[in-house]
Amino acid sequence: MRHAALRIPLLAGLLLTVIACGGRHPPLPTVERVDLDRYLGTWHEIARYPAPFQKGCVATNATYSLRDDGGIRVLNRCLVESFDGELREAEGRAKIVDEATNAKLKVTFFWPFYGDYWVLGLGQDYDWALVGEPSRKYLWILSRTRQMDSAVFHEIASRLPALGYETERLLITPQPEAD
Repeated sequence: MRHAALRIPLLAGLLLTVIACGGRHPPLPTVERVDLDRYLGTWHEIARYPAPFQKGCVATNATYSLRDDGGIRVLNRCLVESFDGELREAEGRAKIVDEATNAKLKVTFFWPFYGDYWVLGLGQDYDWALVGEPSRKYLWILSRTRQMDSAVFHEIASRLPALGYETERLLITPQPEAD
């Protein structure tokens, strides 16, 4: 009887952990703090997890700027299939959901639906960023320049397994040579 009483809280705690972690992953850590003024501007996508809304995209970038209402304007751009392809743009907005760190945001391109945008890694000089979300379905490696030093890329990619991401799923985003 005594063992049964101990099992119930243990099982309840395990169940809560599984639910909180989405059943598969531990909590996803973010960077300690994002200086929003330094983060704003244009980021070039170096690699990503496959996503239906980015199918065929090359030369992908995102530009973040402050809105008059205090939110963040998001302008995503890519060329379709080649550097000579049609320009595809999507404008959205983001809001900070963790004001203590500025590392957790919600982004929408189609209100009222929002997605998580968490800054998981950030270069000391804000020259690169690693962005993901708790389900580990989406992931982006971003750079201020169209090309990233391969040593930096491999160092960022080496962090992924500890965060619950599979490096095998990364797609390298073709970018033109010139910046």
